[in-house]
Amino acid sequence: MKVALIGATGFVGSHILKELLSKEHEVTAIARNLEKIDIGETGLKVASIDVNDKEALTEILRDNSIVVSAFNAGWDNPDLYNDYLNGYESIQQAIRAANIRRYFVVGNAGSLYIGGKQLVDTPEFPKEMIQGAKASRDYFDKLRRETYLDWLYLSPQIEMNKDISVGRTGRFRTGRDEPIIKEGVASISVEDLAMAIVDEVESRKLSRQHFTVGY
Repeated sequence: MKVALIGATGFVGSHILKELLSKEHEVTAIARNLEKIDIGETGLKVASIDVNDKEALTEILRDNSIVVSAFNAGWDNPDLYNDYLNGYESIQQAIRAANIRRYFVVGNAGSLYIGGKQLVDTPEFPKEMIQGAKASRDYFDKLRRETYLDWLYLSPQIEMNKDISVGRTGRFRTGRDEPIIKEGVASISVEDLAMAIVDEVESRKLSRQHFTVGY
C-alpha cells in the first residue's frame, strides 16, 4: 500500500515509519528535518515540506492510498496552539485537493473522557501539555464534522512515553472514548501504538471515529 506519513521523524512518527517499512509498504515520509531518516530504506521516499505549504504538500501526497499524520507543531513552541491548528487545516485541505479519502490522525490522550469530562479539562492534566492537548482536541472537534474524508482520530493512552520499555508486544486492546486501564494504569508503548496504527491502516476496520489502544 502507498502510505504518506506526515511527521515521520518525531517520537511517534519514527516508530510508525519503522512499522510501515517492516510490512513492506511504500512510504512517502514527510518532515521538516529528514536527517534522522535512513533514506536508503527499500520502499521509502522522503520529502522535506512545511505542512503550511498546501500546494507542495498536495503534490507530494498524490497517488497515495492513505495519509497518516503524526504532525506536531513542537511542544516548546510558544504558539503551539495556533500553529497546530493551522498546520492541520493545511494538511486536511491538501489531502482533499490530492483526491485522497483515507486520513488517519494521531491525536492526544487529552481527548479521552473520564467521568464525562475530557482529560485536558481536568485539574490533574499536566500544565506543560495543555496547549498542545487543547489544540488536538479542538482540531478533532472540527474533524468529526468532515463528511468527505474517511478519517480516524487515535488518542494514545495517558502513559505513552520513552519510559515505557516493554517494546513491541502485540498484546493490546482497542477502546473508544475512555482510557483503557489495567492494574490502575492506562498505558501503551510507542512500538505497540505504531503496530496498532499500521494494523488499522491495513485492515480498515474503523471509519470516522475516535479510538484508542492500550494494555
